[in-house]
Amino acid sequence: MSSLPRRSVLQLSVVALALVACGPADTGDVDNEASARLAYLGLDAAVGRAIQLGFDGFNAASNANIPEQSEAGDLGGMMVVGGQVDAGASNNKGMRLQVTLKDDYADVVLEGDRMVIYNGGPAALDMNFKGLPDADLTGTMMGTFVMAGDLAGDVTLNVSIVGKTMAGPGGEIVRVPGTVAVTGTATSGYGTFNIDVKL
Repeated sequence: MSSLPRRSVLQLSVVALALVACGPADTGDVDNEASARLAYLGLDAAVGRAIQLGFDGFNAASNANIPEQSEAGDLGGMMVVGGQVDAGASNNKGMRLQVTLKDDYADVVLEGDRMVIYNGGPAALDMNFKGLPDADLTGTMMGTFVMAGDLAGDVTLNVSIVGKTMAGPGGEIVRVPGTVAVTGTATSGYGTFNIDVKL
């Protein structure tokens, strides 16, 4: 699978961090705000990867149980996604998935040499499709991961997912690029970061 593109909203977040660094001397509040942001930035690619692995499992399923899907992080570790999909011939389907990060999962973040690794879960990733193949997609991803590296402690994701799907060249179901919106929060001991990105 090709790597997921970086989103402009996250680039703006990094610019905001740079402006903070150039401002007055750091305070505890500023440090926490930057760390709360970093706690999510380290998971940014992981959210998109989890959704894609869910689609991969959906397309590979021959019954209600989705074949377990896995992929390495950019810098190490592994994401594993498995679960179930509604059986039957209906063009409305639901998936109930679990997302686990293990072996010190880590992706590249847009903050130079800063790195956060994640383990744990599973997070619950639920996605619903209405009107396949050209479906309206809705879903949620909720769960807690344990951070290490440049940050420590738990981070809890609570996001909503909306978008569109279409038939791929082989008849598989794929997301329509640029239509999947992820909004919600990443909450850690450093504070809460508000998420609003497009995939």
